[in-house]
Amino acid sequence: MSASRLYRAAIAAAGVAALLAGCSAGNPETPSGSDAAVTWPDPTASLSGVTLTYWTATQTATMADSVIKAFEEKTGAKINKVIIPDVYETNAPTKLATGAKPDLATWQPTGSELALLKPATGLQVLDGAPWLAQQTPAVQQLGLVDGKHYAAFVNVPSTLGIFYNKEAFAKAGITADPKNFQELLTDAGKIKATGTAPFFGAAGDQWPTQWWPQVLLAEQSKAGLWDKVNSNKEKFTDPTILDAITTFKKMNDDGLFNADNKTSKYTESGPALLSGKAAMVLQLTSFTSLLQSTADTATINSKIGWFPISKDGTTATVVPGGDNALVAMKTGDAKREAAARQFLEFWLQTGYADYIKQANAVSIEPSVESPATVPDVAKAASAALDGAAGSMQQNAAVNPDFYVNLANMVNGTMTPQQVASTTQAQFAQLAQALGVEGF
Repeated sequence: MSASRLYRAAIAAAGVAALLAGCSAGNPETPSGSDAAVTWPDPTASLSGVTLTYWTATQTATMADSVIKAFEEKTGAKINKVIIPDVYETNAPTKLATGAKPDLATWQPTGSELALLKPATGLQVLDGAPWLAQQTPAVQQLGLVDGKHYAAFVNVPSTLGIFYNKEAFAKAGITADPKNFQELLTDAGKIKATGTAPFFGAAGDQWPTQWWPQVLLAEQSKAGLWDKVNSNKEKFTDPTILDAITTFKKMNDDGLFNADNKTSKYTESGPALLSGKAAMVLQLTSFTSLLQSTADTATINSKIGWFPISKDGTTATVVPGGDNALVAMKTGDAKREAAARQFLEFWLQTGYADYIKQANAVSIEPSVESPATVPDVAKAASAALDGAAGSMQQNAAVNPDFYVNLANMVNGTMTPQQVASTTQAQFAQLAQALGVEGF
């Protein structure tokens, strides 16, 4: 799922969450019994006569097709795939609030997005799932709410880092990756002196703007920044976040982005990087797919490199997306709930090697090798998951329209202080709507 879809619907989703809040342990849709007592069926056991409903977004509509086909052939089950129209992050919760409920759904596996589903009463706990111990340790630490696993990761979570054009670096005399953000800015100055735009920004799509302050906050995130923000003990208007916003503003003022940054689009950033129009793009691991849409793996490997960056070092920032994981709903039908667990087992055990090969994706199970056709930059970005900092999307209780406010700043209609104060007000409004303590 494109990152542009992930952050648009926070206000609407918060309102829907209030409707979902009525779901409780006494709800007839909530099955009785302990989560710890669940069983994990044989992945290929017969499910003749069982139909499971699977919700997914437009942009992930075909992601599971090969798995679904194989699962149906092996088990006799029927998977009813329902494509929820855009924007998924708004329309799926709204549909849930009407009483509709799938057995399985693609979902952004962050704390704030999982919270909208009231996981304690609305989702199956996946602790003890046979595939969990087979996944990389970094992935095992994601998809948690109150220490319990509610998300089954099928794809590697995205990390934020710098994709760079090797020729542009060589032209500027840069022979080593920068070791902190100040070194990155120094290198950007060298690149600008050669006549090449150091960074491609794509502020016309708004959402890419948010990545710059977030990588500047990586060390603070690991030190508990978002816990403080979640408890209203620190604000966007306080120096830590405000300074990151101000640094991003100065980068724009210093002309470090493409001249058409205010109107340029994400889809233009891949070709701009490959052609050398711009030297660097700060983006998610999924940016690799954009590169692959216009270049083969050999070309990407020869032209493009990748490194993580943060304020004080090279800490990556993890941003799990809607194409990374599935959730299994509590429906009250024990047979279908078990079948949903069986489908996840089939995908992540029996069929995982075939899925990774078909998807041409990085494997999150060390025993399953990534295809040789996966670009090196995707492998490097995925390797940086180990020790990565949590993003706002991952660790904040709610997700305000930070990116919209930052785009307004790039376009000259907001100051850094206005971005911070507006974002803080939105954060507080969302937190209040979800009943977050301290707001």
